[in-house]
Amino acid sequence: MSETKTILISGANRGIGNEVARTFAKAGWNVSMGMRKPTMPDWAGTVDPAKLQVFAYDATDSEAPKEWVKAAREQFGGIDAVVANAGIMVRKSAVDVTDAEFDSLIDVNVNGPRRLVQACWNSLLEKGRGRVVIVSSLSGKRVKSAISGAYSVSKYAALGLSHAFRHAGFEQGVRTTALCPGFVATDMGTPLAGGNPDGLTTAGDVAESIFHVINLPNSASVSELWMNCSLDDSY
Repeated sequence: MSETKTILISGANRGIGNEVARTFAKAGWNVSMGMRKPTMPDWAGTVDPAKLQVFAYDATDSEAPKEWVKAAREQFGGIDAVVANAGIMVRKSAVDVTDAEFDSLIDVNVNGPRRLVQACWNSLLEKGRGRVVIVSSLSGKRVKSAISGAYSVSKYAALGLSHAFRHAGFEQGVRTTALCPGFVATDMGTPLAGGNPDGLTTAGDVAESIFHVINLPNSASVSELWMNCSLDDSY
């Protein structure tokens, strides 16, 4: 029997992160879920509880990733994949955003993934096929509006970070993908789309796409995956 694989997912309490955790847990993976207030999800009873872990993770805490990786390795052994999903939104233009707001965007949306992947790095190298997914956004590919400007800057940086990790680990078998969704029917995404979730990409759609990318062989590397629920220029 093949060894059970382990994945770490930040921002796993709701939305995309929660669906990613559920998808991998149903597939038999060991799933470690990082969230500010750790609570077992409502679907936990449908999978093997020995394969689930929740950890108090704050993306702004520079020590949290190291502590999380230590806890995950103690319970599951190695780490095969990490999904850096935790993020925040500030709906302000690049002119109107305050220093504190912009610093928060960069700290959570860029430094958070950077620190988390760094903490996982040696574990990802061990098996020669580590996987990293950085959840960016279509706002990291284009600035859709003035009010999304400050957020877009942080997501452009997250996209660049993903490519930086892709280059850093490629020769050692680590494959990194930047996931760039448009509007997703989540607590964050639905209000931005006008409050109606009908027709939006679902969190389950995103989770299935992440599952597919992570399970591809090293010879099928996907550097960026764009997802949209509507026709939007090239995306």
